[in-house]
Amino acid sequence: SGSKILVGFQFRYHPTLNKARELIQANTIGQVLTVHAHWGEYLPQWHPWEDYRASYAARADLGGGVIRTLTHPLDYLRYLIGEVESLWSFNGHVSPLELDVEDVAEIGLKFSNGAIGGVHLNYVQRHPRHTLEIVGTQGTLRWDNADGILHICKFSAPFGSYSDHPPAPDIETFSPPEGFERNQLFVSQTRHFVEITKGESEPVCTLEDGIMALHLSLAAVKSGFTGRSVMLPDTQ
Repeated sequence: SGSKILVGFQFRYHPTLNKARELIQANTIGQVLTVHAHWGEYLPQWHPWEDYRASYAARADLGGGVIRTLTHPLDYLRYLIGEVESLWSFNGHVSPLELDVEDVAEIGLKFSNGAIGGVHLNYVQRHPRHTLEIVGTQGTLRWDNADGILHICKFSAPFGSYSDHPPAPDIETFSPPEGFERNQLFVSQTRHFVEITKGESEPVCTLEDGIMALHLSLAAVKSGFTGRSVMLPDTQ
């Protein structure tokens, strides 16, 4: 039909996550070997203007649960690392929170390029934390959503080499633009949408990307029920 669809995963507009993507694509940290994202929130405080027990995030009939609510890392890891080949998950309702969905999830990912990683999600963390670490043969990237800062630690020695006196790593820091705040992700996303409607840009997050994020989320839920790994895409 010629229609264009933009899916609203706002972390694709984060300046330092895009810097991480640029560094990975430039082979700055070498071959990506492993990656881990951690996102923990305390659900009763997450949206203080509403009773968490009535929110979509806490209700199965509204599609809630920590996996489908905090699904962003499953999207941005595809954006940064590449396609996921298979996954497994342990998840469940493990806390005293009053809900009928999973509130903790550990998800293991095997990427098509050989990298292995994981995503930890929870509703029970009193001090929220959202971080990402990507380890490559020549360096490591560390990102923290709290301040938006990306750290890169680069190593000049060949991977697999040994020395009694290894050279010091080269450490560099990338910060968001001065005055950056979370709402700018949504502003950037809205501007991008307008550009698409004018024919000036192609969607940075397509319908297919959104479908794959849903596939990953449903596969993680399925794995938790069956106790088995799931090949992608598989939501049966």
